[in-house]
Amino acid sequence: MNNIFSLEDKIFLITGASSGIGKQIAITLSKFGATLILNGRNFERLQSTLNLLEKNNHKIIAGDLCSEKTIKEISEIPFQLDGIVHASGIMKLLPFKFISAFELRRLMDINFFAPIELTLLLIKEKKIKDKSSIVFITSINGGVIGSKANSMYAASKGALTGMIKSMALDLAKNKIRVNSIAPGMVQTEGIEDITSAVSANGIKDDILKYPLGRYGSPSDIANGCLFLVSNASSWITGSTLVIDGGFTIQ
Repeated sequence: MNNIFSLEDKIFLITGASSGIGKQIAITLSKFGATLILNGRNFERLQSTLNLLEKNNHKIIAGDLCSEKTIKEISEIPFQLDGIVHASGIMKLLPFKFISAFELRRLMDINFFAPIELTLLLIKEKKIKDKSSIVFITSINGGVIGSKANSMYAASKGALTGMIKSMALDLAKNKIRVNSIAPGMVQTEGIEDITSAVSANGIKDDILKYPLGRYGSPSDIANGCLFLVSNASSWITGSTLVIDGGFTIQ
């Protein structure tokens, strides 16, 4: 049966695949037939993700994307990609008056420069097919709204949001689509620092700000990513898909 979401015979690179949203994206895409290259800093966690995937033709490339060695290894893959999902990134809560140049550069390096430089190299090395799809996981913070103590993270994600729009125009001649997903709060390992600093009542009050009555799950974001890498979104580029339970419509 013809399935517009089918990813059979397609190969995707997923960064940040060792945990959270990236891990679930890998699981979801594999269920629809994709062959995956998984990147993350922790080999054991990547292996754990690998063990959850459908089929057995996937590959792990462990390493920090801020390392030239890792980027070079990825760029030397002996085949072309049908797309990339950039899910890697870190969050650091710090009020603006306490941020340092070191911390700001660190977040910008990991969240912005690393995925952009990797994509640029893959384009130059002709490792991305025409008619492929590139998806960046950004955030409603920076791309849509701001939040307290989140200026560094918002800056890195906002920079991605701006870059994506022009990237989409530049790559359109090759029919390469470039889009982003801007999630609201998603219940992953990455928000432990936030939830551990807030009382149970504080968390309950925050959840009430979401019209659909809950934080997101990694599957909510993975399903949106499946749409953007599949033929179901073949006429969509330069767009941001906001998946936030209604938070930003208020």
